[in-house]
Amino acid sequence: MRIIISPAKQMGEERDFLTPAGRPIYEERAGELAAHLRSLPYGEMKKLLACSDALAQAAYEAYQAMDFSRADTPAILAYRGIQYQYMAPQVFEKAYFAYIQEHLRILSGLYGILRPLDAVVPYRLEMQAKVRFGPWRDLYHFWGDSLCRALTEEGDRVILNLASREYSRAIEPWLTGEDAWITCTFGELLGEKVVEKGVYVKMARGEMVRWMAEHSVERPEDLRYFDRLGFSFCPERSDGKRLVFLMDGETRRRVR
Repeated sequence: MRIIISPAKQMGEERDFLTPAGRPIYEERAGELAAHLRSLPYGEMKKLLACSDALAQAAYEAYQAMDFSRADTPAILAYRGIQYQYMAPQVFEKAYFAYIQEHLRILSGLYGILRPLDAVVPYRLEMQAKVRFGPWRDLYHFWGDSLCRALTEEGDRVILNLASREYSRAIEPWLTGEDAWITCTFGELLGEKVVEKGVYVKMARGEMVRWMAEHSVERPEDLRYFDRLGFSFCPERSDGKRLVFLMDGETRRRVR
C-alpha cells in the first residue's frame, strides 16, 4: 500500500535531527522547473504564487539562491503545516521512519513526488499554480503521468489517498483498472450530509499517518480501527473506494 499526502506551504530547514536518505527521483526535472521560476521577474512571481508581498519576496529570493546540491533537510521534516504538526515526525521512533519511507509519498508542485527522507530545499509552489513554459500549460501537464508511474512502478497498486483534491488530481486521471484507489473522508454528520472542515481534515490526515506508522498498517481494511481526534469509522457510509470517518458530538463541541 502506498499513502499519498499533500505538502504544506510553510517550510523550513532541519539539519540536526535526521540525515536525508536519498535524493528526489525527479530532481533533474525539478531543476528545469526551478530554472524557469528563477528567470521570472518579481512581479510575475508574485502573480503566479498569489500571495502577500512578504511571502512573494521571500519566495523570489529563495528561487534566486536555490541550489539542490545543498539540500540537507528530509522532506518529512521540511513541511510545517497542520497535517505535519499532528503527524509529529520529530518524535517518531526509528521503526516509524522505516514504515513511512516505504509507504508514504508526498506530492509536490516543484519536486513532483517525494519519499519522506529525500533531501529537499524550502520552496513555495502549489500544484495548481499556472506555470506555463515550453510546451507545458500548467504543472499537471508538466508532470503528466510520471507521478502515478512513480507510485505504481514500485510494485504496489493499492493507493491510499490522504491528499487534497489539488494534489490527488495529479494521480487519479492516470490510474488503470489494476489500481485500487481508496480515499479517506474525515467529517461530521450534518443532517444526512457528511461535511468536511479543512483544519480538522488536515489534523486527521496527519494523525492517521502517525497511527499507521505506530501500528505498521499494511492493509486498507485495518484502517477501520483508526479512532483518534474523536473520529471513528462509519461502515454505513463507506465502500471499497471511500472510507468515511465521523467526528463524535462531544469532540465537535469541544473543538469549536
